[in-house]
Amino acid sequence: MKPLLLSLLTLPTLAYTPLSDHALTLLPPFKNTPRDPDPDFDPLASALLSPILRPRVPGTPGHAAVQHHFVSWVQKNLHPSWRIEWHNTTAETPIHGKGVRVPFANLVLRRDPPWVKPYLPGIITPEQYGGSEAVKGKRLKSEGDVARLTLAAHYDSLYKPEGFIGAIDSAVPCALVLYAAKAVDEALTRKWEAMARVREQRAAEGWDGLEDEDDDYEEEEKGLQIILFDGEEAWLKWSAEDSLYGSRALASTWSSLPYPSGSKYPTPLSSISLLLLLDLLGSPSPTIPSYFLHSHVHYLSLSNLESRLRKLNLLESSPRTPFLPDRDRDPRVVRGYVEDDHMPFLKRG
Repeated sequence: MKPLLLSLLTLPTLAYTPLSDHALTLLPPFKNTPRDPDPDFDPLASALLSPILRPRVPGTPGHAAVQHHFVSWVQKNLHPSWRIEWHNTTAETPIHGKGVRVPFANLVLRRDPPWVKPYLPGIITPEQYGGSEAVKGKRLKSEGDVARLTLAAHYDSLYKPEGFIGAIDSAVPCALVLYAAKAVDEALTRKWEAMARVREQRAAEGWDGLEDEDDDYEEEEKGLQIILFDGEEAWLKWSAEDSLYGSRALASTWSSLPYPSGSKYPTPLSSISLLLLLDLLGSPSPTIPSYFLHSHVHYLSLSNLESRLRKLNLLESSPRTPFLPDRDRDPRVVRGYVEDDHMPFLKRG
């Protein structure tokens, strides 16, 4: 699955064009063998995956250790411009009793183009921030003017059975989204440096705007966002109240937290261009259906990439059936929804 994700994310420098077959051969991880596994995904000795493979029940030492691992890994392996934010919330659960609130912490990692000015609600007021027009006057952009491709997974594990590790649910998906960020980090730096030079040249030539207001430019200007959700698992029995604690709280906050006046996107939730949620991945032959009509075009992009990668013999595993089998399915045929961390965001638009 790793090459599939990376192919979608690795964008060209200034023009939105498909990657060539040669470019696909250069995508990390390079071809590994069973005797030489990818060092980031060795379950016993990897710096990325191994520390996640432990019980991660919210409020326990194992849960806290994995939180520390995420931050440490990001600081060591990703570009320093990545912002690390914790979204903290509490909630009652069916097993802790009335009035006992369990803490949950969603980890949000965000890298925007360097000309985007961060907005820190609660620290900088909208008046101090100056709004979108003020930052544009300094050839900067408001944080609310940039869309973000968002990759997500949940990092908590089941309360029962005791000692449950949850390798595919969802330690491996967490490692996958972090690995994807690492894999495209240098390419993002180069792309945005090239775009910055174009912006400076256009400004020197007296352009009224900082960029073309077209779809291609907006596509290239997108930021990248990683969300590691807490509290996805039910404590007693899955229900609307006993599940998705972290994602429900984050979607609520992001739908009501306004960006400064004049921003293109009114809230952090509306700035999500695509939410790609990974869950239950890590087994030898995963099957990933297409659930939504409005995202089927992105599913087709991934499916086409999988087909090309198979033909180039670049996948680390080669099951007989495709990972993404719904390439030729009529997207108008509605599937039943799967309850997962995407649902609170979907319900809020």
